[in-house]
Amino acid sequence: MTRIGLISDTHGYLDENVFTHFKQCNEIWHAGDFGGASVANRLAEKSGLAVKGVYGNIDGNDIRTVFPEQLVFMCEEVKVMMRHIGGSPPKYNPETKKEILLNQPQLFISGHSHILKVMFDTAINCLHMNPGAAGKHGWHKMRTIIRFVIDGKNMKDCEVIELGKR
Repeated sequence: MTRIGLISDTHGYLDENVFTHFKQCNEIWHAGDFGGASVANRLAEKSGLAVKGVYGNIDGNDIRTVFPEQLVFMCEEVKVMMRHIGGSPPKYNPETKKEILLNQPQLFISGHSHILKVMFDTAINCLHMNPGAAGKHGWHKMRTIIRFVIDGKNMKDCEVIELGKR
């Protein structure tokens, strides 16, 4: 069983409460727009956890040299694909749609929109997650993160956590 803390669109701001909410997690996944290496470093150092992630459109070379544009990996028995800009069911952007059809993940994670969304796409048999935005920059009203579990082939115990108003 792997407990995951999912975060995105920090834009250089990392709420201290994230560490409390991710305390029981085994991994932290960041879906892009870190807003600087200091966010990635602090996530890893303070939590003591591995941080997987992708770079976002606002991220510079300090993030782009460490994190790829797209990440495809296995977590337990679930194939995961992560991209910062991806769209959501059924309106993925063209590049993302191509990559989803090619990689056939069971879980697709994106950020960018600042819109919290967890929904199953029956057309491609894939769960889509976007944790919304955890930072203070953007048009969202509430800062959010997600905590969930992957247990073998099962994705479960999904919790949306509100960090407070932007």
